[in-house]
Amino acid sequence: MPRSRPGQLRAGDSGRRTSRPTPVIDGLSSRALSEIAGLERTRNYLHPGDVGRAVRLWQEYVHRPQRELWRDYEGGYAHGDCCGSPLEARTLLDTVTRALPPRSARELRRIIGRFDAVWNLPSPPYDAGGG
Repeated sequence: MPRSRPGQLRAGDSGRRTSRPTPVIDGLSSRALSEIAGLERTRNYLHPGDVGRAVRLWQEYVHRPQRELWRDYEGGYAHGDCCGSPLEARTLLDTVTRALPPRSARELRRIIGRFDAVWNLPSPPYDAGGG
C-alpha cells in the first residue's frame, strides 16, 4: 500500500484548533481578547466567557431605569442567584484589569469607564412643590 503524502492528510485541516469559545467584547483589540481568553483558561477564579458575561451584565445594569436601581439598593439585587450580581461582576472586572498586561488593561478600563460614567450620573433634582 503506497504511503499518503503529508499534504494530502492535512488538506482538510486548517492548522488551528479552537474548541474553546473566545470572548466577544465590543471595542477590544484581538490582542486584548486573546489575553483575556488566556486568563480565563489559567486562573482558577475564571471560566471561559466569564469576563464577557461580566461586561454584558454590568452594561445592562447601569442602563436600567433609576427607579429599579434604587429598589435594588434598598432591598438587594433580587436576581443575583439566577442571573448573576452586577456588583460582583464589576468587582470581577476590577480583578481582571489588575491581572491583564498594561495595554489590554487600559483597553478594558476604557470600556468599563464608559459604563461607570452612566452609573455615576447625578440624580435629577426632586421637586417637592410639584410645580
